[in-house]
Amino acid sequence: MMQDQNSLHKIKKVVENHVGQRVKLKANKSRKRTFEREGVIESTYPSIFVISIDEGRRSPRKVSFCYSDILTKTVELTLCKDDSIIQYG
Repeated sequence: MMQDQNSLHKIKKVVENHVGQRVKLKANKSRKRTFEREGVIESTYPSIFVISIDEGRRSPRKVSFCYSDILTKTVELTLCKDDSIIQYG
């Protein structure tokens, strides 16, 4: 349990350090469906982070995820500038 809290804290710090940066987002919606978009890490909060996704003509869409989604690999974030992946560990 303590290790999970440390891991979540590390993930949160990494995400906080990249606020304002463009990322590739890959999220598992269900068993065989994935959601892939590019967006900007807009803000971080104690339990969640928010990504703004520009969808062309429409106004930007905001999606939020828990830090545990990265830990469980439900969500994968890749920094667009250098293709490094934000992940557990």
